[in-house]
Amino acid sequence: MRILILLTGLALLPLPALAGAPYRVDDAKPTEYQAWEVDVFSSGTFVRGGAGAGVLPGLEVDYGAFAGVQIHMSMPLGYSKGAGRGTGFGYGDTELGLKIRLIDPAPEDWWPAIAFEPLVEVPTGNQRLGLSSGHAQVFLPLWMSRNFGEHLSVAAGGGHWTNPGVGNKDWWFAGTAVQYEVTEGVSLGTELFYQTASATGGKDSVGFNVGAVIKLTDLINLTASAGRGLSNAQATNAFSYYTGLQFNF
Repeated sequence: MRILILLTGLALLPLPALAGAPYRVDDAKPTEYQAWEVDVFSSGTFVRGGAGAGVLPGLEVDYGAFAGVQIHMSMPLGYSKGAGRGTGFGYGDTELGLKIRLIDPAPEDWWPAIAFEPLVEVPTGNQRLGLSSGHAQVFLPLWMSRNFGEHLSVAAGGGHWTNPGVGNKDWWFAGTAVQYEVTEGVSLGTELFYQTASATGGKDSVGFNVGAVIKLTDLINLTASAGRGLSNAQATNAFSYYTGLQFNF
């Protein structure tokens, strides 16, 4: 059960990116004022024995409500499969949040952009099916990002997850991501992240993803990533993926 709770928490995280999905490390740029970003996606994380949890499908909506302030909502249909049992499927935890720009440097400045992005996981999922921890979870991260020329972007940051419940522990997430536009409309990236244990008796872990963002039209991007853990992988992240369509208007 603890592994399933951990997997669900990983799978239902917002998985943000440098200017969008599919990475877990976010950037410091809120959605532009009165602009929308809508992601239709699937994601998942699996461990040894075939156990896993994820989203199929999910809908994430970001809107630039004010200059420098983005409102966020994610609504997943989740799945959870334990070793030796069937797969539970249903509506997961609803995610609500804000991204608030704190520092917005001019292009000639050397320092990065910085944003604060508080998120709340509302426990709307079915705990018995492994689709929720049954408690509200709060994530309080700071994100930094900077462009180097026209093609290279770097983001870094992280924060603290409040994770109540029997057997659960508050935990920390931190990471860095790099994205490079290799040709017009095609960007490749990678990220490295670290998180502390989220359950009593659990272990800290390190993981990575590689991904791509492909511009299909002026309004639609194809996003995808895949990766795994580099430590304690068989118990926490033997394989993870993200794939989606991103609409900007």
